[in-house]
Amino acid sequence: MKLLKLFSAIILTIHLSGCGEFFSSEVYVTGKVGEVVVVCDDAIWKSSIRSDIDSNLTRFIMPYFPDVATFEPVHYNKNNFVGAAKRHRNILFLTIDPNHKGNKGKIQYRNSVWATNQLVIEVVAKDYPQLVETFNSGADNIHSKFDYQEWNRIRKHFASKQNQNINNQLKQNFAIHLDFPNASKIVSSRKNFYRIELPLSSRPIEFVGDSKQDLGAVLSGVMVYQYPYVDSSQLGIDQLLKARDTMLKYNVPHETPGLYMGTQYNDFVYPEFSETSNFSKTIDGVELRGMFEFKGRYRYSTGGAFWSFHFVHPKTEKIVCVSGYVDAPSTTSWTHAIREIQAIWKSVTIV
Repeated sequence: MKLLKLFSAIILTIHLSGCGEFFSSEVYVTGKVGEVVVVCDDAIWKSSIRSDIDSNLTRFIMPYFPDVATFEPVHYNKNNFVGAAKRHRNILFLTIDPNHKGNKGKIQYRNSVWATNQLVIEVVAKDYPQLVETFNSGADNIHSKFDYQEWNRIRKHFASKQNQNINNQLKQNFAIHLDFPNASKIVSSRKNFYRIELPLSSRPIEFVGDSKQDLGAVLSGVMVYQYPYVDSSQLGIDQLLKARDTMLKYNVPHETPGLYMGTQYNDFVYPEFSETSNFSKTIDGVELRGMFEFKGRYRYSTGGAFWSFHFVHPKTEKIVCVSGYVDAPSTTSWTHAIREIQAIWKSVTIV
C-alpha cells in the first residue's frame, strides 16, 4: 500500500510539472534566448497593438550586421499557453479586465513564477484603448526588465559552474574574476593578454524561402588585456580603439600568415560607445560594440561582432579590457552568442 501511494505521488508530480502548474527551484526555463512569449487573445494580437509590440520589443543591439534583435515576440493565446510554454524564460501578458478600476492600467512584474529565473510581466487594463496606452507608456521599462533578465540569467548559469583554472589565472595576472562556461579554455596567455575560447556551439542556419535547416558553427571567445593608465583621455572612443587595434595586431594572428584581427571602420558598422557598469554596479567603465575583420597583406572576408568593457583597475592602476567576439555565419542568429558575451563582461569583479 505504501509503495502504491508513493508511485501515485510521483505520477501526480510529473503530471503537474508537465502541465506547468508545479514549480520548484529545480525547474528551469524553456524557450530560446531572445524570445518573449506574448499571451493575449487572438483579436488583440491581430490589432494595431501588434506593431507597438514589435517596435518596442524588437530593438536591435547596434551596430551589428546582420541585425541582432534583442527580442522576438512569439504569440500564445490562453488556450495553447499550457505545459512547457508556462516555463518560458520571458512572458508578457496583455490582459483586458472589465473589473479593473481606475483611469490608468497597471503593469505587474513577477520573478520565477513557473520556473527559476523566469520573468513574467502583465499589463492589465479595463479596455483596449487603456491597454494600448498602458503598454506604450511602460514599454521602455518592460524592455529594460526583459533585457536585464536575459543576460543576468546567463551570468547566473555560468557562475553556478565555475572554471577554477581560468579563475586562478585571471586573478593572478589581472586581479579580476569573470564567470565563464565551465568548458571554456585559455588558448593564448601572455603577460598582459589572454584569449579564452568558449565551448563550440551550433545554431540552426535558416535559409530564406526554404524550410530546411543546416547547422552552422558559432565561434566565440573573450580577450582580456591591460595596459598602464595615465589619464582619463585614454577612455575616449578614439584612444580605446587605437589601443584595441594595437593589442589585436600583435596578439590575435589569423591562421593565414600575415593576417590579424582588427576593427571595421565602415560608417554602417562604426563602433558605438557608452558609459556603463558591471552587474553589481561596483565597477564603472565604458562599453564598445562593433565589428571585427582580419587585416594584413590583403583584405580577408571573414569577421564578426565584438562587445567590450573597459575600466580602470583600482588596485593595479591599469586599464583593463574584457572584449568578447562572435564569429558565425550570417545566416544564423547571433543573439544567443552575443548575450553570452554580454553576460561574461557584465560578471567582472575585482579580486
